[in-house]
Formats: sequence, C-alpha cells, structure tokens
Amino acid sequence: MRNLSETNLTDAVVARLARTESPRFKSVMTSLIRHLHAFIRDVELSETEWAAAINFLTATGHKCDADRQEFILLSDVLGVSMLVDAINHRGGDGATESTVLGPFYIEGAPDLPMGFDISHGGPGEPSEVSGRVLTPEGKPIKDAVLDVWQTAPNGFYSTQDPNQDRFNLRGRFRTDATGAYSFRTIKPTSYPVPTDGPVGTILNAMGRHPMRPAHLHFIVTAPGYERLTTHLFVEGDPYLDSDVVFGVKNSLVVGFKPKAGARTLEAKYDFGLTPATRKSAA
Repeated sequence: MRNLSETNLTDAVVARLARTESPRFKSVMTSLIRHLHAFIRDVELSETEWAAAINFLTATGHKCDADRQEFILLSDVLGVSMLVDAINHRGGDGATESTVLGPFYIEGAPDLPMGFDISHGGPGEPSEVSGRVLTPEGKPIKDAVLDVWQTAPNGFYSTQDPNQDRFNLRGRFRTDATGAYSFRTIKPTSYPVPTDGPVGTILNAMGRHPMRPAHLHFIVTAPGYERLTTHLFVEGDPYLDSDVVFGVKNSLVVGFKPKAGARTLEAKYDFGLTPATRKSAA
C-alpha cells in the first residue's frame, strides 16, 4: 500500500479493519472513517484548519475535570446529545420523553424525605414540585427514586460555585405506595452554559447565544423499568424555542403557578416509566 492518493486512501484505511473481531466495532469504525474522509474532501480542509481542530479538541479535554465535562457540553450544543437521545428513546410507549443529561450531574446526592426543601431556604421564588411516577398504563410505581438537580438563581450549579454547598439544590426522593413524590425548591431560572472554554469559542464563532431555558433535571429509576433522564421546563421562559442544547420538548413544559392559600408556587407533573422488558423484547 504505497503511493496512496486522495482517491484510494479511504479504502486502504478501511481495509486495515479486516481482522477486527467485533462486527459492531468494525461497522462503526468503517462508517466513521468514510464519513470523516468524505467531510475532509468536501470542504478541502487545509492543514492549518486541521491543526486548529486538533488544538480545539485538546483544549476541550483540558477543560474537563471531575465536576465539569466540556465534551458533553460540546456534544450538547452541536445537537449530538439530543440526536443520540432521539435514536435511543423513540417514543410511542406512553412513557415520559427523555432529554439530555447535561454536563453538571454528580453522583452522591443525599436521600431526602418527602417534602424536603433542596434550596435550604435560600434566595429565589419558593416552589413546590409534586406528582406521581406511573407505569405507561397509569399504575403507581412504589419506591421509584427521583434524582433532582438545578441551578441557583445566579445561574450556577453547586459544583460551579464555591459559595454553594456541594449538594445545594440537589437531592434524591423516593415515591410512596401511591407513586407520589413531592419536594420544595425555588423556581428555576434560565442561565447561560459556560462560555469560558472551547465551547464558548465555537458558540461565538457561530453567532449563537449560550442560554438554556429554566428547568429542573431529573433521573427517575425503579427496579424493572428503564432509567429516565429528563427535564421539566418552566412555561413561558423566553428561551424555550432557542435552547442552546436543543433539549426542549412540549410534553416537558410545566407551569409554576401560585398555590392557593400559600405564598409559594406549585408545579405538578406525573412521570411515566418504560418497563425494561419492553425495550429488550423489541
């Protein structure tokens, strides 16, 4: 394989996969190589541009640490995360729609009792969030766990802000025998994704804003059911139609409305989970 040219180089690279043991790995790598080479041919990428791309990816890696995942953020703002989500969670089964995990989830949030205030009385509009976790047929799921997190009013998650406790505005709640859950918090606010790294640079180059509409994050799990990663978005937020990570779905938009007889807002939402056997049998 000498004297390779732009016309036969791709086939030569793909041919090197002949001894690959995993059929799936071989299929994915073949497609990746062919699409990457086709992209380079299509735009006639210069050496300077390719060096800039390598430097960009290197800088993206350097921006990652235990509490910040710049590669997830890059995947999010390019729409890749939502495309992977859409392919892997094709609806139609009556379950709640999923959306992106985001780059600021952390393990280890405390298990909290029903009705606990994850804002610990901090600043913001006091709110109560409640509902049930159900099967697609509407039956309650007992002992489902809801892992919840959100930003503070200043737009920062607890892991971004040294003035917040590590698990501020985070917590895990378990449903009762009726499938019910409830917790107190503050009304979420819209906020910009971090722009102090490579993702901010590429957003600026694209002429795009960095804003996410106000939302609560949820991971909902229960034995025998598929893990659900989703958001609840605040109705009326100005960025619902231009979310920087393309994550909004109409079914996930909820109102935060004044609660009768109380100085607080309330939001109600029922989550539906997909039985694990359903996906495996498909």
